[in-house]
Amino acid sequence: MSSFTSSQIVNITLWALVGFSVLSWSIIFLKAWEQWRLQRANRTYSRAFWNAPSFGAAAALTGPPGPLVRIAQTGFEVLRETHTDGSPSLQSMGDRQEILERSLRQRIQQERHHIEQGLTVLASIGSTAPFIGLFGTVWGIMHALQDISKASSASLDVVAAPIGEALIATAIGIATAIPAVLAYNFFLRRVKLYEAELENFATDFLHLAIKTGFALQKGT
Repeated sequence: MSSFTSSQIVNITLWALVGFSVLSWSIIFLKAWEQWRLQRANRTYSRAFWNAPSFGAAAALTGPPGPLVRIAQTGFEVLRETHTDGSPSLQSMGDRQEILERSLRQRIQQERHHIEQGLTVLASIGSTAPFIGLFGTVWGIMHALQDISKASSASLDVVAAPIGEALIATAIGIATAIPAVLAYNFFLRRVKLYEAELENFATDFLHLAIKTGFALQKGT
């Protein structure tokens, strides 16, 4: 294999790592902005919900799109459907409390899946980038050994360039993996905190619905 081809492979490895780094940082910034936006939306709606004069009045609230808003809307929609006078659908047949619990639980799972989007990519980059860098390192060393064999010399001029390429590949691989792993761990913890917050809200919503007899009159 020619020296030009060997250098090309190392360069492709380096550019692949740079691409992974750009993708990783893009996801980090997007997820940070998304979580800040969702946190603000949850805080705004939670304040409005608990300041509402009644459970029925809370059903009329609107707010910025967020997980708590969608969970509450899901709950209120279930309560409205189970109070309709027409022929009930399969979805609305059964005990009201069980239907409401199931709907809220499904909504929480949907919100968790939405918040988790992009984390798999961060985990994949964090776990594979060091090995890609190691691949570039090994290939650079092979390139250096070939040059030594051809030149019948192990002088610095012969081995400096390929060894330098190998070290750069290792450094970029590690530099790409570390932010991805740290961000993944941070966002995964935030996902767990969000899920706990949503579960607490859903539990409180269910208790309010039971206390009011699953009614949405303005006075309740």
